Amino acid sequence: MRSLFSLSRAGLLASLILLSASAPARAAAGRAGYPRVEPSHADYPHVDQETGFLNRQIVVQGAVHRFQVYLPEQWRRGDHKLWPVVLFLHGRGERGEEGMWQTQVGLPQAVRDHPERWPFVIVMPQCPFGSFWTDPESLTMAMAALDQETAEFRGDPERTYLTGLSMGGYGAWELVRLHPHRFAAIALASGGIFWSYAPERWQKSATLPGEYAHALGRTAAWLFHGTDDPMVAPRQDELLYEAIKAQRGRVRLWLYQGLRHDCWTRAFNEADLPRWLLSHHLEPTTPAKGAKEPPPYAERTLIPLHLPAIHLTPAQFDALVGEYVEPHGKGVLTLTHQGDQLIERNQYGELFPLEAESPSVLFYLGGSSLSRILVERDREGRITALIVHDDRHEERWERRATSPAASRPSPPTWAFSTFSHPPANLPTGYDTVWVPHPSRSLRRVGSQTLSNRSLLY
Repeated sequence: MRSLFSLSRAGLLASLILLSASAPARAAAGRAGYPRVEPSHADYPHVDQETGFLNRQIVVQGAVHRFQVYLPEQWRRGDHKLWPVVLFLHGRGERGEEGMWQTQVGLPQAVRDHPERWPFVIVMPQCPFGSFWTDPESLTMAMAALDQETAEFRGDPERTYLTGLSMGGYGAWELVRLHPHRFAAIALASGGIFWSYAPERWQKSATLPGEYAHALGRTAAWLFHGTDDPMVAPRQDELLYEAIKAQRGRVRLWLYQGLRHDCWTRAFNEADLPRWLLSHHLEPTTPAKGAKEPPPYAERTLIPLHLPAIHLTPAQFDALVGEYVEPHGKGVLTLTHQGDQLIERNQYGELFPLEAESPSVLFYLGGSSLSRILVERDREGRITALIVHDDRHEERWERRATSPAASRPSPPTWAFSTFSHPPANLPTGYDTVWVPHPSRSLRRVGSQTLSNRSLLY
């Protein structure tokens, strides 16, 4: 046994010595303060490719630029599969040289929340401090990173997509202009073509949108903007939308009512976005004889921060009032009401006003657009629990039977919704408006349908 142990220890020591000798240049470079050289697959051919967020670097005009690439968990080096690719350009606040800060917001954040939605190779270059994505050097670096990762990780040239937010939206439009037939589709949040650091560009507001729309051509675009954005005016996307529509392009504009500059958290969290991207392939510059071109479309939609609230009856208020215990039984959430206002008191004593989308769905007034409280009922209609639900998880808070209301069946679900405010107050001129539906989903209706105070389900 001792000889076997000694032999194993000797073999391990020899392996470590051999491994150290195989990469002296990398170790020396790290000690000397030179840019770190990442080990390549050739160094360890027996190890399959790591996935997730990976540190990468590229040298452009003698300068080392660190950045990130994301590989889906299913990516395999030996399967010869082509993968869709997304180039993501971050905003002004994520500039730097460390190569990682840009993974905190926007698309990378959405990927961390829902990796199952994003089966893409995602390239995330980082714009240096003091530079902008609209600088020619920055655009060259971004495209070099895209080309390098596409070649390394078998990216599909026919399914290469462009995304960006804020300043990254500025840069994305420049890439559309410089590389008009490179991307199968684009999705941009809080972007535009009138740069905040070049206000004189607004003097060309009559012509610039048309120039970019012409460069976009038949490439599909999905634009997102907050209606109350004080930094990049939503009028930028409005002008681009009108220009693309006038040139019979393919564009979808979603305006989030009440959101300010950060609409990207909501935009990149839209479950339909990755599916929409994958539905597009790069169009040939010269269509085959007899081939049908995709029809043009222009969709302009207002998305409320919350769905219109409904009025609850006194009996429905009474049915909700009570105490609800968290899964481990230590915290208590209490629902009360004062007049027509439903109020939650959490386990820390904090008070939060609630509104109702329906008798079975509550939301926090002024809170996240993704957080909901679902009301659970038994077969007799008695409330048994509240399910605190957001986009990533949910918790069930069980009803504590301490009041007569807890054992009394709640009134039947309404056959229609009555809006808290007359629908005439809702903005008009949009192709669609979202309204609540008992299935807890959103339903599109034409804006003219909202002329009545009540809307049948």
